[in-house]
This record gives sequence, C-alpha cells and structure tokens, in this order.
Amino acid sequence: MPWDPATAAPVSVERPVVVVGAGPVGMTAAAALAQAGIPVVVVELHPEPRPDWRASTFHAATLELLEAIDITGQMQAEGLIVPRYQFRDRRDGLVAEFDFTLLADETRYPYRLQLNQQHLVRMLFDRLQKDSNVELRFGTRLDTLRIEGDGVVLELQTPEGPELLAASYVIGADGPRSAVRNALGTDFEGFTYPERFAITSTSVDLQELLPDLGHVNYVSDPEEWLFILRTPESWRVVWPVPQEMSPEEASSPERLQAQLQGVAPYEPGYPVIDHQVYNVHQRVAQAMRVGPVLLAGDAAHINSPIGGVGLNSGIHDAMDAARRLVRIVHEGADAEAELATYDRVRRTVAVEYVQADTQRNTDRLREKEEAVRLQHQDDMRELAADPEKARAYIRRVSLLESVQRFGIGRPPAEIELEGVR
Repeated sequence: MPWDPATAAPVSVERPVVVVGAGPVGMTAAAALAQAGIPVVVVELHPEPRPDWRASTFHAATLELLEAIDITGQMQAEGLIVPRYQFRDRRDGLVAEFDFTLLADETRYPYRLQLNQQHLVRMLFDRLQKDSNVELRFGTRLDTLRIEGDGVVLELQTPEGPELLAASYVIGADGPRSAVRNALGTDFEGFTYPERFAITSTSVDLQELLPDLGHVNYVSDPEEWLFILRTPESWRVVWPVPQEMSPEEASSPERLQAQLQGVAPYEPGYPVIDHQVYNVHQRVAQAMRVGPVLLAGDAAHINSPIGGVGLNSGIHDAMDAARRLVRIVHEGADAEAELATYDRVRRTVAVEYVQADTQRNTDRLREKEEAVRLQHQDDMRELAADPEKARAYIRRVSLLESVQRFGIGRPPAEIELEGVR
C-alpha cells in the first residue's frame, strides 16, 4: 500500500522522524527538528562521531542558516575567517584574488569560515546528547526500509540484535553509499573521475615558505593542479592521483614528501598530520524524495571538492527539509506539496549550481590546452578587476544566489517552479 499523506500516522515519540547518518548534514537536520520540539531518532552505523578532515569550508549563506540552531557563534570562535581567496597558476603565480567583503551589504558573514566538518559534528553531538527530543543510536546499521501507507518501517541491526523502527518521516543523510537511497532503488546519476584525489594536512606554515599565498588557493596546472587551504589546525593540499597509481603508492611517505616539497621546498621535511585518497564523483540522485523519505547531502548529490560547496549544499538540504517537516507537523501544511517542492528545488540547486560550478572549477584547474588555459586566466582577471562582476561571481559560488532565488524551506506557494527540474 503506497504512502498516503492524508492518512499517515502523525509524528510522535512512537513515530519519530528518523535521521539516518550522523555527519554534519544529519546532525544539523536533527538539531533543527529537535529545536522545534519534534521527536527525532538519529541512526548511525559507526559507534561514535567520525573524524573527517575532508570538508572544511562554510560559506556565508550556510553560516546564516546555522544561526537558527544557535551554532554559528561557536563555529566562528573555533574557525578561521578567510575574506579572500586566490586563483593561481603553478607556473605564473597569482592570477586573480576575489574579495568576499564585496558582499558586506548582503550578509553578516562576508567571508569563508574554515573549520573542519568534524568540529560541527562534535558541537552538535554534545548538544543533542542532552536534548530530550533526540535519541542518538550510534553503532546501528540500517539494513533496509519499506514505505507503508502510514509511514516508514526501518530494519535495523543494533548492538543487541535486529530491530524494527517505525517512523513518520525519514531523512537519509548517510553519505554517497547511502543505504536509504539504495533501499529506495533511486538511481545515482552521473560519473566518477578517472583519477582519485589526495588530501594531505601538514603543520608547516606554507605562507612562511610562499609569502604571497592566500589562505585559500586554487592552483591550475595541466599536469598536476593543486588546491591549497589553511584551517585552524593545519595547511591542507589536494592534488590528483593518476588513475594507474595504487592508493598504497599514492600514500607512501616518500611520495607524500615529494608532493609537498613540490609545493614549496622545506629542508627539515614535512610532518603529515592526516592523509586520505578518495574517489571523486559528480552524481545526483534521480529523485531526492520518495513518499515520506527525503535524501540530503552526499546521499543525494556528490561532487568535486573544488569550490567548497558540497558540505554547504548538504546543510542547506538539511535545513530545507527540517523547515518543511516543522510546517507539516505544527501548522498542518500540505505534506505532499512540501515534500514535492523539496525534491524539485533541492535537485535543481544540486544540478544547476553545485554540479555545474564544481565541474567548471575542476576543468579550469586541470585544463591542458595552452590557449584555453590562458583564456581562463584572462577571464578570471577580468572578473576580479570589475567589482560588480566579482560580486555576482562570489554571490553565486558561495550559494547566496541559489538561496536568494529559492530560499530555504520556502513554502511551495511562494516559489516559482517554472523551469525547476
């Protein structure tokens, strides 16, 4: 029997909203729902919050959204404020610098905040442990789920054995291999890059070795582009790993040292704090909603990290979903209209902004044709030199444009859906 919003069981302690995945997206969704007094169960495969050094950029629109759950101030206190970032060429040096302070009249946060995502998870975990509206179930695996007329039944494997959990709604925020998405049978459309990406963190201050380096730097090169950024703990460098190279070889101490020495010579040798090699994809779920189940974050869309918008768009998904569920629960909003709007709007943002911009950014860094590379440089210089063009560019890449266009959790009647996928 298909789910029927007209006869679905109301949200209650017996029928909570279940969030699958306790990363930054899932924990944000849980915090927003709990703040509205909605009972939430968080299901997480791992026994404790996971340290993950991969994503570390929070943009202005995201920091504004996170004010709603009163976490932005704590993030600012621990993070690194970066008002400018650079587009560089490995041969030619600085090409263009973009200044987020151009947006000072549009946002309270005219900068990027660099803070490893694990710290947001830790902050929310500490809070949600004390919240009577939240049950955290770490070390619990979702095997599958089924949608019924009145809600969702999740089949779990807990430390005590198998268990069935009834839910009113489900938010799947369980990453690119999402068990929720797989249970729904939703295609994950797109492609995987042939090369892998390596990310390496070091305590050496790269600005002392390269004085004109910014805190965030996109470095183009036809053979080996780089993404270099600073976080409060370390400097991080991302580079491509050739398709034929094994993860073991790519992670060997000798290779890591050679790679870092290639960024800037450092005679004592670079200490490596953290290192990961990972596959990179450009994929979007065919549907981000099936019945009372929503997909968010990496479960719904994954992309190249060049641009720092994947984590941000996932948090936007979480806040959009939470606001719609709060309206359904507390205001009697039309569940079908709200959830259908979530699917169309968030998928449009994923395709038209996140996927399009990260692909363009990645292609720009790794372009091999010399004439095209030089044209890219001219284009970036022209953008940065014109305040109005630079302002429009920064507004888009920081996702402010998409939020201004669609809002976050805006009621269906207020959104013009023409052209929305």
